Amino acid sequence: MLENVTREQLYENILCKQTFLCVGLDTDLKKVPQHLIERAAKEEGFDPIFEFNKAIIDATVPYCIAYKPNLAFYEAHGVKEWIAF
Repeated sequence: MLENVTREQLYENILCKQTFLCVGLDTDLKKVPQHLIERAAKEEGFDPIFEFNKAIIDATVPYCIAYKPNLAFYEAHGVKEWIAF
C-alpha cells in the first residue's frame, strides 16, 4: 500500500536511519528467481514480480528511507502488474 509521507516524516526517517538510501524496484522478469516463476505457473493468482519486490522491501526496510518503483517495468506486463504496482 502506498503511503503519503510528509517532508518532515522523510527528514525524521533520514535522521533516524542515518541514510539517504532509496531502493529502485525496476523488476525485470528475467531476473526474478526461478522458484517464484515456477510457483506462479502452478498457483493461480500468484504474482512472482509482486513477491520478489515484497522480499526486497522486507529485507531492506531497516536500511532505506524510500522505494522507487519504475512504472515502465509494470506496464510491460499488462493489467495484472498495474494492480500489483
